[in-house]
Order: sequence, then C-alpha cells, then structure tokens
Amino acid sequence: MEILIVGAIIMYVLIYNNTIDKDKFFADNQKYLESLKEDDYQFLVYARYGEDVDVDQLYSKRITMAFVGFLFVLVLSISRNNSVEIINAQFFLNLVVAGVVAFGIFKLPYWQLRSYYKQHLQEIDVMLPYYLKSLEILIQHYTVPVAIGKSIGDAPEIFKPGLRRMIDRINSGDASVDPYMEFANNYPVRDSMRMMRLLYRLGIGSQERKQERLMMFSKTVSSLQAKARETKYKERLDHMESQTMVMLTCTGIGVMLVILISMMMVF
Repeated sequence: MEILIVGAIIMYVLIYNNTIDKDKFFADNQKYLESLKEDDYQFLVYARYGEDVDVDQLYSKRITMAFVGFLFVLVLSISRNNSVEIINAQFFLNLVVAGVVAFGIFKLPYWQLRSYYKQHLQEIDVMLPYYLKSLEILIQHYTVPVAIGKSIGDAPEIFKPGLRRMIDRINSGDASVDPYMEFANNYPVRDSMRMMRLLYRLGIGSQERKQERLMMFSKTVSSLQAKARETKYKERLDHMESQTMVMLTCTGIGVMLVILISMMMVF
C-alpha cells in the first residue's frame, strides 16, 4: 500500500511540475489515439449533449482516466506481492489485468452513450414523422437539400448531428442516396429507410415527377403521424393504467393495515 501511495504522489508531482506534460503527450500521439476513437462517437456525443460540447475534450478525458486506471491497477497488484520472485513471475499477468481494466474504463463512456441513444429510439420514432411533415412544407418551396438545410434550426436536437452530416455530404458533391441512407442508419426507427429513399427521389427528376413524388411522400408522412399519435396515446394509456394499479395497490395495503391495527387493538 505504501508503494501505491508513493507512486500516486510522485505521479501527481511530476504532472503538477509539468515534468510530465499530458497535453504534449496527447499532441504527440494524437494519430494513434484518434485511431481508437469509435466511428460514431462524435455523433453519439452530439446526440446526447448537443453540438456545443467539446468532443475532443471529452475524448481526452476518456484517455486520461483509462491511463490512470491502468497505472493504479498495475501498482496496486504489484504492491500486494512482497516477494521479488513473485512480482517477476506475475508481472505479465498484472499487466494484462491492468490493460483489461483500462480498456473497460476507456469504453464505459462510449457504452453509456450507446445505451442512452438506444433508450431514446422510441422517442425518435415518435418525433420523426412530425419533423418530416415540417420538411414536406419546405420542400414545396425549395429543393430537397435546401429544405433540409433550412429545417435544421427547428429540428429536434437529437436529429441535428445527423442532418448536418447529411447536408455536408450532399454539399460536398455526393449526389447518391448514401447520405440519406447514413441518416436512416443513424436513426434506425420505423420506416426511416423508406422515408429517406422517398426523400432522395424527391430531389431528382423533373418538376412534374417531383409533384407526384411529393404527394406520395405526404401520404406516407401522414400515415406515420397517425401511427405516432397511436403510439403516444398507448403510452399515455399505459401510464394511466400503471398509476391506477399503484393507487389501488396502495389503497388495498392501507385498508389491510387499518383492519390489522383494529384487530390488534381489539385483542
């Protein structure tokens, strides 16, 4: 334990005196550290915290915590062995354990972001038809890319990272369906794939075809809105039923307690 405390003090002093410059370490090894970043990490951060958050700062905290966890477990496991021979024999095992712990610490924030996003997919499923309805109104006056760009400001916060990514790809010259499919993959809810294909088709072809496709798009959005209303109604009904059951249960328990107390007082 003494080794652990001394090691922690030495590490703190080295960092405090800038003998170990963690910022320089991140800068010198940025290429390697960035390769560890998950492809959808930035998207998940924006979806969770909004677009004002500093993604690089959050990522550097993940690296720092993983590194500190690695050193802590390694020093702790070594300090528990008093024999030099045992330390030499178990050093590789201690290194592996410390690496596993560091990996878990590094991945935990990402897993939490994924969990948060999956928990909110049902909310996204309800919000998407209403966003598409507002987009439909804009498409009547603008081209599809321009309409999407103008809709971002009023779109739900969780959609904004995906919409900005879609517009960036379209504006960079990607005229394929891929930007739309990427959005659908980021928001894998009911009919998102089909709606993005319809949206892509609205942006191509003649004006006559656009009107025809816009009518099809409008009918599909209206159908999705009806399903969303049914979902919201069912959720509200389930919530009311659960509250009613809780109330009845509490009332029943209260009545039983009153009867039990009355019986005890009689006897």
